Amino acid sequence: MQLGLQLGYWGAAPPSNAPELIAAAEDAGFDAVFTAEAWGSDAFTPLAWWGAATSRVRLGTSVVQLSARTPAACAMHALTLDHLSGGRFMLGLGVSGPQVVEGWYGQPFAKPLARTREYVRIVRDVLAREAPVTNDGPHYPLPYTGPGALGLGKPLRPITHPLRADLPILLGAEGPKNVALTAEIADGWLPIFYSPRLAAVYDEWLAEGFARPGARRKREDFEIVSTCQVIVTEDRRSAIDAQKPTLAHYIGGMGAPGMNFHADLIARAGFEDAVAEITALFQAGKRAEAVAAVPDELVDELSIVGDADHVREGIARREAAGVTMLLVGGRTPAEVRALGALVHSDAGVAG
Repeated sequence: MQLGLQLGYWGAAPPSNAPELIAAAEDAGFDAVFTAEAWGSDAFTPLAWWGAATSRVRLGTSVVQLSARTPAACAMHALTLDHLSGGRFMLGLGVSGPQVVEGWYGQPFAKPLARTREYVRIVRDVLAREAPVTNDGPHYPLPYTGPGALGLGKPLRPITHPLRADLPILLGAEGPKNVALTAEIADGWLPIFYSPRLAAVYDEWLAEGFARPGARRKREDFEIVSTCQVIVTEDRRSAIDAQKPTLAHYIGGMGAPGMNFHADLIARAGFEDAVAEITALFQAGKRAEAVAAVPDELVDELSIVGDADHVREGIARREAAGVTMLLVGGRTPAEVRALGALVHSDAGVAG
């Protein structure tokens, strides 16, 4: 099992100890460091700034939002970071949701699968640099000839030669069609919540994508990078309770009523009643009650919280389910080093 450090997106201010956490992760044998974005800090800038102090770990985005940038602009970021890091960059992409896409970026959310397919194809064409990039699709036409166009657009190739045409692209996906598309066109999958009890269902979705004509990967060379809070502690009660506010927020507040992909995924894992209750309480402004309604069983399904033996068992369970990397957080360098030592020790599950 590989480990990735998830730095996430910023809250009201930048995290003060990110450089120390990254240094500890690299020293502790972590395979990668990831950043994210929502509607505040972006994912690329912190990765470039902090990643400059690293020499071994891969650097990834989990995730960059499609509607934040055109495909060509995103490809420019990717090829730039790949050069600066010596070929260590991974591009993680996601469609986000209608509240962010239409409310923050002022873009239409409709047809997310078709947009994703078109977006990834353009990014790959830029990175391949085989010809001037054109696209006749409806979502990202190149050259642009729509309303307001002067008709002077010219197909272009990137001035900078990309370091790798096959730079890895991973997709954040939660529903069956999105996961199948990910298996078809991407190099890896970034599930924000991975339920081991749904492993057989995930396998069916992935298999559909791998079986499509022209699929990019096979299962054996496809990465599954799962966000998973891993906390080694003797105080399970306190640690489980500490996870509940975040879960309540994602279930009740990170999506529009009737269209919350996070809530849908968790409901599929067998928590329909809890999701309905948490959503109703959260939307009624009863945040504390919503947090209290998060079942311990749900925290256990999506996180690994307990003593060292319990953590090893939880990691082994996810490894058996097909996860190749756990994307974990860490509050202190000591926590990061301890987790690295646990996973990579002879007593751990893998090295």
